[in-house]
Amino acid sequence: MTEMEIAKFFAGMFILIGAFLSLVTAFGLIRLPDVYTRNHAASKSATMGVMLLLLGTFLYFWLIEHHFNSRLLLGVAFIFLTSPVAGHLIARAAYNSGVKLSDRTVQDDLAEARKEMPAADQSK
Repeated sequence: MTEMEIAKFFAGMFILIGAFLSLVTAFGLIRLPDVYTRNHAASKSATMGVMLLLLGTFLYFWLIEHHFNSRLLLGVAFIFLTSPVAGHLIARAAYNSGVKLSDRTVQDDLAEARKEMPAADQSK
């Protein structure tokens, strides 16, 4: 195998795995029972899927086309930093606004922690 074939293989592998994770995200958003588990699917697998797609695209253009695109790397860094934080904040806002958990949920750790907090801190 030549260097070009190896580069194409790795770029294609990253793109295919990223596309698969994006597909898993779509199924998770359709099939999961409540906002919290859907948010988990969206924030975890979509983040990794988009990052792998961008990384595969970066590798293809850098190793095959010999074009360095820093915007793709900035996109990877931006998604890596913002998506998990946004997912956490969306779940926390849903919980604080009273969105109910699924009937199949077996444990609510945040409810136990809120019981132990003083009443003045629970409004935060």
